[in-house]
Amino acid sequence: MTNFTNFRFETDADGIALATWDMPGRSMNVITPEVMGELEQIIKTVAGDEAIKGCVITSGKEAFSGGADLTMLQGLGAEYARLAKEKGEEAAMQFFFDESRKLSLLYRRLETCGKPFAAAVHGVCLGGAFELALACHFRVLSDVDSTRVGLPEVKVGLFPGAGGTQRVARLMQTGDALQMLFKGEQIRPLMARNMGLVHAVAPRDGIVQAAKDWIKGGGSAVAPWDQKGYKLPSNKVYSAAGMQIWPPANAIYRRETQDNYPAIRAILESVYQGLQLPMDLALKVESRWFAKILRSKEAAAMIRTLFISMQDLNKGARRPKDVPPTSLKKVGVIGAGFMGASVAYVTANAGLEVVLIDRDVEAAEKGKAHSHKLMSDQIMKGRAKTADRDALLARITASADYGDLKDCDLVIEAVFEDPKVKAEVIQKVEASIRPDCIFASNTSTLPISGLAQQSKKPDQFIGIHFFSPVEKMMLVEIILGKETGDKALATALDYVRLIKKTPIVVNDSRGFFANRCVLAYILEGHLMLTEGVPAPMIEQAGKQAGMPVGPLSLNDEVGVDLGLKILRATKAQLGDAAIIPEQEQLLATLVEKEGRFGRKNRKGFYDYPEGAPKRLWPGLKDLQVNPAAELIDMDELKQRLLVTQALEAARTVEEGVVTDPREADVGSILGFGFAPYTGGALSYIDFMGAKVFVELCQRLQAKHGDRFTPPKLLLDMAASGETFYGRAAAKKAA
Repeated sequence: MTNFTNFRFETDADGIALATWDMPGRSMNVITPEVMGELEQIIKTVAGDEAIKGCVITSGKEAFSGGADLTMLQGLGAEYARLAKEKGEEAAMQFFFDESRKLSLLYRRLETCGKPFAAAVHGVCLGGAFELALACHFRVLSDVDSTRVGLPEVKVGLFPGAGGTQRVARLMQTGDALQMLFKGEQIRPLMARNMGLVHAVAPRDGIVQAAKDWIKGGGSAVAPWDQKGYKLPSNKVYSAAGMQIWPPANAIYRRETQDNYPAIRAILESVYQGLQLPMDLALKVESRWFAKILRSKEAAAMIRTLFISMQDLNKGARRPKDVPPTSLKKVGVIGAGFMGASVAYVTANAGLEVVLIDRDVEAAEKGKAHSHKLMSDQIMKGRAKTADRDALLARITASADYGDLKDCDLVIEAVFEDPKVKAEVIQKVEASIRPDCIFASNTSTLPISGLAQQSKKPDQFIGIHFFSPVEKMMLVEIILGKETGDKALATALDYVRLIKKTPIVVNDSRGFFANRCVLAYILEGHLMLTEGVPAPMIEQAGKQAGMPVGPLSLNDEVGVDLGLKILRATKAQLGDAAIIPEQEQLLATLVEKEGRFGRKNRKGFYDYPEGAPKRLWPGLKDLQVNPAAELIDMDELKQRLLVTQALEAARTVEEGVVTDPREADVGSILGFGFAPYTGGALSYIDFMGAKVFVELCQRLQAKHGDRFTPPKLLLDMAASGETFYGRAAAKKAA
């Protein structure tokens, strides 16, 4: 037995070594410089000892590994900047290239060391960890449902840089390999075997034995691509078969990414160039692209927001430290309409008991039936069993009796957006619940402090704002009223963690954070339309800017009539100056004159014909005075759609609605799909620089009106060179 810190290493009577990766003090194995050093020692030991026939690598934890520690990669950037100052750009780049390549070279040494290596994988095995498995000569996965393999690096603006692009493209048909690398999805065991990514699937307690048996049976220590006569799965790049792959691959890349994601472009380049070269040179090409992407602002922004900040928030970065853990067992949901029924489903799905209340039992049962439908869909897809559905439904009690709430730990109301209706519900609930029960309102527009005035215990009153559809949307906004206490906040955060969603905590205001930014995006689309910009151009500009859908399409989803209602409520409360008359006129024409309410009545900015794809309503042209489309600056349209949202995000910071830039960035991407390659609405400003952003706002203000006026906070930041993250760090340090 050799002594390692992160691995247990032993050799059996057959001369087969077993390296069990089990990092002390961590719940998950991650690749760190120490792990890489020990792995190098293991390769040397196995290769240099004649008595050892081969080696199996497995994990001593519930999962194999989530991949590399991304904070390690962040550190590389800082070191690059230091060296560039001291020794010049070239020396810094050489260091950066060598460092970012270490893992790739280590795996290649394993692959060519002359002894067979096998990976026995249980649980998740992702990113750099799956690249380790791919470098092994044999891969066996456990048949347990939690086992997954994949290369999800693209989701944080990176791409597989330790041989992943080259090995996957040599194991599978090129088109399939590119799809897998582009999507970054996690793949189930049998699927991975059918795709040719792994060799075998075995019961959990048999994976190590299966790997050892392969070595014992004379498993080859030469990878397929290193054998004489090896042929690429889709033939050479410059062949008839190859030429049927690459032009469409390039077109798909552009359609799906709008050329906003350099990492996906780098995958395309790495595979295209790499397949024309022998393996060692191909890996070098991959490493060059990897070093380039690692230094891109997109990777920096996406790693920070979608990996580091998201993990911080999911682990409870905003949870009050001195509140002991809550143990939520039973949750009441008032209102069994679409929202309430969906909240009941995600709550029951997390293993909690649910009391679902509506005005009569029939309405409550109808809400419960929504869970039956969602579970039945899962069963149809093979993701759940009938027993799972029965167990979930048994956890939901449909009722019209508020007395059934007596032993709930948390009650969430999801009734109609009307202060009078909500006030009535608050009084009924408070008459029935325990004194220590927390009350939450799922409202998207009504200020929480106003609703809390109806409560006898405003310190136990909080907002929990879900996004629709609840079962798919990962973000939850937690809204603090003026008197909300720490216990209510801790309970809400613990609940959101239990239902496996990401929380952001915001202070009370009209529209909170997400809806304010979304409404700014939709407003800009409406105003473009009133200026005469053709509707297809508006929608295309939204997509090209990196949004999931155009502003008109998004308005149809939330309801054109709802848009008009919000606008009129704002006008009634804040006066005529708070709205833009052109927008009111457009929405009033669509809703009141044309009866177009959005997707819900199959008529909005789009028509939704039965059994056919949606298409823009031809009548929009009649509402416009059309200038020549060719005179419209597409880049400016894209800027307007992003700047208007980022400006609104900056205003929420100035007003103290958002107090942590991580929450604005994570919230903007998860809540309304703000161009993920930017890292989020505030990162969009930070990476551009406040000075450049303010100048851009001022140009748009001069041309399009005062909604583009930069707030004082941004003017100050432009003058001082500050960033949102820099300000937050300084505040923390103080």
